[in-house]
Amino acid sequence: MIAIGNGTASRESEMFISELISKNKNELYYAIVSEAGASVYSASKLATEEYPDINVSLRGAISIARRLQDPLAELVKIDPKAIGVGQYQHDVNQKKLSESLTGVVEDAVNSVGVDVNTATPSLLSYVSGINKTIAKNIVEYRDSNGSLKQRKELLKVPKLGKSAFEQCAGFLRIFGGKNPLEVTGVHPESYEKAENLLTKMGYSVDDLLKNDKLSELREKLKRINVKELSKELDVGELTLQDIINELSKPGRDPRDDMPKQILRSDVLKFEDLREDMILKGTVRNVTDFGAFVDIGVKHDGLVHISQLSNNFVKNPSDVVSVGDIVDVKVIGIDTEKQKVSLSMKDAITHN
Repeated sequence: MIAIGNGTASRESEMFISELISKNKNELYYAIVSEAGASVYSASKLATEEYPDINVSLRGAISIARRLQDPLAELVKIDPKAIGVGQYQHDVNQKKLSESLTGVVEDAVNSVGVDVNTATPSLLSYVSGINKTIAKNIVEYRDSNGSLKQRKELLKVPKLGKSAFEQCAGFLRIFGGKNPLEVTGVHPESYEKAENLLTKMGYSVDDLLKNDKLSELREKLKRINVKELSKELDVGELTLQDIINELSKPGRDPRDDMPKQILRSDVLKFEDLREDMILKGTVRNVTDFGAFVDIGVKHDGLVHISQLSNNFVKNPSDVVSVGDIVDVKVIGIDTEKQKVSLSMKDAITHN
């Protein structure tokens, strides 16, 4: 897999790689990756600590490649302002901007959850209850003692006390640990309640790892009367609902619902385009008259405002945003001007 940054010479690099792939017999793919903030990271103190013997340009390349592997884990290393959050970001109160952006990052990290056995200190430091010192201590403990098998082991980490444990435990995940509940967002304090719920329904925690049992369990969980069962199990309604939600999707990453990165094994030459072709592309620009979509040829194709939807569209921004991955149909090709007309009518759009 080859990651190509979307900055300077991105299109030329894409053409070079596609030519390389066409001559290679191995299974090769490439993807275009946003490189916003990569140069800031490459010259940062953190990058110097991570790669002391590698020059700045190569650190930036590593960052771009890692964004393809795990964007969240890599992007948290960069000050949110360096990623670019609009043309007026320098005109607003910088302290409030920083607090707001950091809050969004914290929400994202805690919503997704963090694999405590693979996370970097940068990622761990955004978890509720964990500061930079504790994050480094977790990684040092992991390096010295091997992978953690249960969340309770975190209490052995220097400076991670009971209070911090109560805050962070539900956001940390342990895959392949002693208890299948460790891959869910169920807090250790609620393990007993979760196990009681499973027992009452005729299941055990081990059934969370069995796909056939899990699909049965998921259906039964949908039919639970939360109000009645909360009294029976002596647990709050909100807590019980949270447990039900987590048991319905053990170990599932909420990002699975996001549109997948477009992986290309070849870039279509303009001459290869045919009318009625259905292609997947990325929205690169939105204007008053439509949207420009990158479909892998040298020039972006235009989806005119009249072709954005089967319904009336007043403003293209109501339908698409920059970065959206969309399905488009080729409806017009101007070979002389090298222009492509596209349509999103009757095509599925992923926002």
